[in-house]
Amino acid sequence: MTVNNLLSTIMVFALSLTLTACGGSKEESVKLQGAGASFPAPLYLKWFKSYSSAHPNIQVDYQSVGSGSGVKSFMDRTVDFGASDAAMKPEDMAKVNGGVQLLPMTAGSIVLAHSLKDVPNLKLSREAYLGIFSGKITKWNDPIIAKVNPDAKLPDAPINVIVRADSSGTTFVFTKHLSTVSKDFAKDIGTNNMPNWPVGTKSKGNEGITASLLTTPGSIGYIEYGYAKSQNLPIAILENKAGSFVAPTTESAVAALASGEMPPDLIAWVSDPEGKDAYPIVTYTWMIFYKNYENKAKAKALRALIDYGLTDGQKESEALGYVPLPPEVVTKVKAAAETIS
Repeated sequence: MTVNNLLSTIMVFALSLTLTACGGSKEESVKLQGAGASFPAPLYLKWFKSYSSAHPNIQVDYQSVGSGSGVKSFMDRTVDFGASDAAMKPEDMAKVNGGVQLLPMTAGSIVLAHSLKDVPNLKLSREAYLGIFSGKITKWNDPIIAKVNPDAKLPDAPINVIVRADSSGTTFVFTKHLSTVSKDFAKDIGTNNMPNWPVGTKSKGNEGITASLLTTPGSIGYIEYGYAKSQNLPIAILENKAGSFVAPTTESAVAALASGEMPPDLIAWVSDPEGKDAYPIVTYTWMIFYKNYENKAKAKALRALIDYGLTDGQKESEALGYVPLPPEVVTKVKAAAETIS
């Protein structure tokens, strides 16, 4: 070996050592564990799959177990992040050492899907859907339903109501809306993740209610719009606060969100939106993070994942039945995400 060849070999070896020492050979692998709301699960799972495909060193496992279970897992510190449509109670947040950061990551409509294939354009007044879920309206051809569906062939059959069996943020948002609309509902049933429903067969998760609607004749249940859309379930057109009958669309959901302001804590509710074009049951849904992570690689990966969800991820929302966040909300969420370290 000549002197020049020897020097070249030494330089290549030294360069390889430098690259290895700088971490240039391989990025650190990070696995993130999340659990919670079923409402945004189809969108989150799409995000996480797309992100992991582009960043093979970061793997994200999300379990759609319901908002209540997600919050519990977060408080028990058995996950890296939670997800909830009911946000998180201040008293529960106070129990988490180091602080909690809630970030609204998407929004969506809660729809009343049903199995009446012969009545695809079913309209339900506020009195009608309150009556159904209060157990006061029990047949499909009830005069209160027939009144706003004069040309529909409503069956002389029982209404089989399907409700959630688990601690559910979707239930929380739905009962919050019903409680806002009706003082009697607020007093008798109230806003709750697991209310004592006076009527209904129970199914677990948005997935469970969707499956029940597909197999139970004469049924109706509340689910996130994307679930109904994916299974081609008929969806009721609902009367809003202004007295208009509105179908769930991106436009009617955006109109609903526009009626509320996003406060500094990023927990906003639009329980009975104003405006003739607003769909009446729309909500943000939140991811829940610790403000401080012992594992800084996880914190860095989570911030990158959040940024993806707020940018490229928003472009995937509408196709799956969700509502892209308003630009001003994205700006606020991005700023809040910087507190995660």
